[in-house]
Amino acid sequence: MPVQIKNKIEKLKGKLREHDYLYYVLSQPIVADKEYDDLMRQLIALENKYPQYRTDDSPSQRLSSGISTGFKTVRHNVEMLSLDNTYSIDELRAWDQRVRKGLGENTVYEYVAELKFDGVSINLAYANGKLTIGSTRGDGQAGEDATANIKTIHAIPLVFLPKQSPDLIEIRGEVYIDKKDFLKINQERMEAGDDLFANPRNAASGSLKLLDSNLVAKRRLNFFAHSLGTYRGQVINTQWDFLTKLKDWGMRLNSNSALCHNIEEVIDYCNHWQNKRDELTYEIDGIVVKLNSFPQQKELGFTAKSPRWAVAYKFTARQATTEVLGISVNVGRTGVITPTAQLKPVECSGVIISNATLHNFDEIERLGLRVGDRVLIERAGDVIPKVVKVVEQRGKQVYHKPEKCPACGEKIIREKAQDVAYRCINSDCPAQLERALLHFASRDALDIEGLGEAVIIQLVKLGLLKSLAGLYKLKINDLLKLELFKEKKANNLLNAIQKSKTQPLARLIFALGIRHVGQKAAYTLAKEFVDINKLSRAKFEDLDKIPEIGQVMTSSIVDYFNLSRIKKLIQELKNSGLNLRQEAVKIKTNKLTGKTVVFTGQLVRFSRSKAEDLVRKSGGLATSSVSNKTDFLVAGESTGLKFTKAQELGVKIISEAEFREMIK
Repeated sequence: MPVQIKNKIEKLKGKLREHDYLYYVLSQPIVADKEYDDLMRQLIALENKYPQYRTDDSPSQRLSSGISTGFKTVRHNVEMLSLDNTYSIDELRAWDQRVRKGLGENTVYEYVAELKFDGVSINLAYANGKLTIGSTRGDGQAGEDATANIKTIHAIPLVFLPKQSPDLIEIRGEVYIDKKDFLKINQERMEAGDDLFANPRNAASGSLKLLDSNLVAKRRLNFFAHSLGTYRGQVINTQWDFLTKLKDWGMRLNSNSALCHNIEEVIDYCNHWQNKRDELTYEIDGIVVKLNSFPQQKELGFTAKSPRWAVAYKFTARQATTEVLGISVNVGRTGVITPTAQLKPVECSGVIISNATLHNFDEIERLGLRVGDRVLIERAGDVIPKVVKVVEQRGKQVYHKPEKCPACGEKIIREKAQDVAYRCINSDCPAQLERALLHFASRDALDIEGLGEAVIIQLVKLGLLKSLAGLYKLKINDLLKLELFKEKKANNLLNAIQKSKTQPLARLIFALGIRHVGQKAAYTLAKEFVDINKLSRAKFEDLDKIPEIGQVMTSSIVDYFNLSRIKKLIQELKNSGLNLRQEAVKIKTNKLTGKTVVFTGQLVRFSRSKAEDLVRKSGGLATSSVSNKTDFLVAGESTGLKFTKAQELGVKIISEAEFREMIK
């Protein structure tokens, strides 16, 4: 009897794996969903009755991992490097010339062109045909163990098909969400009153970070395999051979990849999919081009950040045309009035756009924009919507900037003739107070957890907050007047406010929101003056002699502390018990001591401010721009011009993982 039960379970597992392969890999299902679900129910019932026959690679285990306590860090056997980007056909041809030069002018070589999916990169480790660990890319050298969540994705086999497979292999690919499934997810979130995801990539990324794998299973995640990490037990000589073997093993890959014999075929492929991208059921933002031969890849090697044998061709920014329904203005924390175009909702790059920035009133005049006009919009970098130009002048009335602040009704002014911004100079403006409070409580400032925008708006509207210092006078009965606030939530916020009193002086200076004073300048000021009272009494010449503080910032600081309301604010903060002195930083000697460091791209383990603080605590200097004096450039994900400049200047480029080693 036990043998019969075990055989029945194995037979059910085999059928379910076969149906997963037919559905997700071949797109040729032979059973209806109900028949598949019936097989799954039979398997789960038998495994529950005979748990001794339940295995980790069973199809039933895709949904039973439950709630995790967190993600541990996993090192990749082979680093997951990011790709260099090209943005034009000329740049793509120039890259091909570098490949030709690296291999030798008379060398024959081919490329594999693949769609660049707008998703989240993961690494799958298989041992003897079984999935052992699924992890996120992280900083390239190490990522988070997301195996429980990755197992919920049916397109990822838990066990390879019973064909010859390698003893050990790392397969890289992209987790994504189909366009139609993304719309369903957002519809469900809207009905539940939850915040909407901005785009499918954000939805996929957020889903992989959930601690409850049962929730992940409901997010309709999908997967395409595309790259090879380490492997053992197989002979694989080319990328095209690798893609062929993936299908044999039961791994899902994209059928639109192409073997190209020269760069002109690659360019034809890029142009084809630039025009056809909207016909796909998923989002792509470009094309990945790889040298086909693995020995030739090895010959070309890597830069500090990217392989020389592969490149990404990024499509031009997505554009759409729509109608301007109105022009609204917003008030920032420094009183700057920013106009925004309210648009007839239109889809652009997988996202519904209903607002686009107009930057300032001069921009409206330059565009000749009127309400009712038809405009061209684009998502700069496929992210920020902006109005590019008017394509059809339909509006009748020329737009005139408001004479008064929309929040408080006071007059708005342009302080200097050369300024492009108009601002409200009413210090009691409620909109400015709201933005100032939000900045004051932000993570890089005093980090007051629980004091978000919705809470601040209520506190200001009810008259419970009239200044920054008013935060420290709030009582529990004040907070209980707010929506959704019970005693526990109110006490948590009060504790967070109390905790903020102990933040370093540098954070307080940044939190005050002095014009032109960012985090680095705030640290410099705290280090130079040690006490906020000394800083508030500093004269122009005292500040002007500090190399990192320019004249514009100097004037702003002097003007700020000369205001009577700011003198009153500092005294109130002192009376409330805030830390107004900078403690001496204990220098931890390491490889960064005395070095100048610049950061670029997105860091995984640290916020930018935390990483720069670690440099300072090591006795180093963290700056924002690359120069001949820069010792190290720490490159995270999605680097920009700093990376290029560092290469040109010969600055040593290190990864985030190397940075972590240096600060130990």
